[in-house]
Amino acid sequence: MSEKIILFDSTLRDGAQAEGISFSVEDKIRVLETLDRVGIDIIEAGNPGSNPKDIDFFERVKDIELKHSKLCAFGSTRRSGIGVEDDTNLQAIIQADTPAVAIFGKAWPFHITEIIKTTLDENLAMVEDTMAFLKANGKAVTFDAEHFFDGYKMDPAYAVEVLKAAERGGAECAALCDTNGGTLPMEIMEIVKHVASEVDIAVGIHCHNDSGLGVANSIMAVQAGARQVQGTFLGYGERCGNANLSSIIPNLQLKLGYDCLSPESMEKLTSSAIRIAEISNYVLSGREPFVGKSAFAHKGGMHIDAVLKAPTSFEHIPPESVGNQRRILMSEVAGRSTIIQLINEIDPSLTKKSEETTRVMDKIKELEYQGYQFEGAESSIKLLIRKELGKYRPFFQIEDFKTIGEKPVEGRALSASAVVKVNVEGQSEINAAEGDGPVNALDKALRKALEVFYPKIKEVRLTDFKVRVIDKGATASKVRVLIESTDGEDIWTNVGVSTDVIEASLIALIDSIEYKLLNDMERKLKEFKFI
Repeated sequence: MSEKIILFDSTLRDGAQAEGISFSVEDKIRVLETLDRVGIDIIEAGNPGSNPKDIDFFERVKDIELKHSKLCAFGSTRRSGIGVEDDTNLQAIIQADTPAVAIFGKAWPFHITEIIKTTLDENLAMVEDTMAFLKANGKAVTFDAEHFFDGYKMDPAYAVEVLKAAERGGAECAALCDTNGGTLPMEIMEIVKHVASEVDIAVGIHCHNDSGLGVANSIMAVQAGARQVQGTFLGYGERCGNANLSSIIPNLQLKLGYDCLSPESMEKLTSSAIRIAEISNYVLSGREPFVGKSAFAHKGGMHIDAVLKAPTSFEHIPPESVGNQRRILMSEVAGRSTIIQLINEIDPSLTKKSEETTRVMDKIKELEYQGYQFEGAESSIKLLIRKELGKYRPFFQIEDFKTIGEKPVEGRALSASAVVKVNVEGQSEINAAEGDGPVNALDKALRKALEVFYPKIKEVRLTDFKVRVIDKGATASKVRVLIESTDGEDIWTNVGVSTDVIEASLIALIDSIEYKLLNDMERKLKEFKFI
């Protein structure tokens, strides 16, 4: 049996301290449910002693039954010079009523004497008293030794003594924190190995990414004996962020053989990353290892040819093992092998020499001549292939639309309105909307009209919108619009081209919605085993 690694996620606490991240209570609950679904062992969800939002959150989640995860509240050791019973922060942690708690305390003499202004002996008492108090109240306690590696470099014996104080108090795990993110992997390995031999409780690791080494340091710590790994699911955190669990987990399990998640949970990594990014209002770059949209994307013709013959030639793991998928990018450096891969997803019987394949290739070339570029817009090209193969029936038709742009009057932000008339199987629906510009208004009006027939369209939102001029016709120039959409489970990209930026946007928007509806239909058919 492989050794179990306890996964400790701090997205809702440390991640919430990242620039640009602001979770509502509802957001935190959705992230909590996502992390539980993927199989995280401990979810550190906030500091009930620090703000009313976290107090409200912990009160709300008392009615939520987690299937796998253990909920954890965060706080600090008692303050210097007072008893644990008189510390309001610790009282708030008890009232949060979570089965697990994580308590940070100082392990760096500099911080003890110069920042919190107490003595080294009192600091040891603060740690031990706090652990004992929480243990007596039935809590499973993790002690976060803040600035541990800086403290160890200054005074190794004292840093270890802090951990032993936590052990005497009843802590189940001592997490060594590289709080400043400046420690190097070989230092981490050497120090963790020594610490693991000095204490009798589990050792954990908590790394920050200030040197770009958060993932590497966490892996080295596990190799040295750490059995709890702390991080945030997408690396959110202060400054340069925390160690990224969505990279750490597959490295530990798929490459080093540790037991982190079940295979079924491992296959939820990518969809969970997308959902957490969506809830956080954070645009994924696409280049995130393992879970990014580009993690298994192939563009060069020789690369594509090789990976189709033997995936291991250019893929370090099977993308399906983390719930991702291989993407073959259409571009000027790709060839017929590229398009047949996409065609075979729809009709496996066709070959490179099939008449249908030639017809699809000719259509792509024609559209590229008009200004389309399908690299990264594979959902548009998949729709195109279906249409050329006669395997596509549109979900709706736009009968008419109108946009009106105007300079907003003072105090009125919205600058445009749109009216859209759609037809679904002979039934028409007209709807209107205001927006911040004509494209935004058109997007809103189209969705409102279609939601009457397809309520799941409410799940979709645009995450990126790009416009590029592709010829030199001054104000009559042809433009290419690229939009990226998500429903919280998947991310897809569509393209539209026209001399009218509104029409180009509408083409891409229609493809985006059609692709969502097609995916939902195919998913449902697979559930009922019709395909």
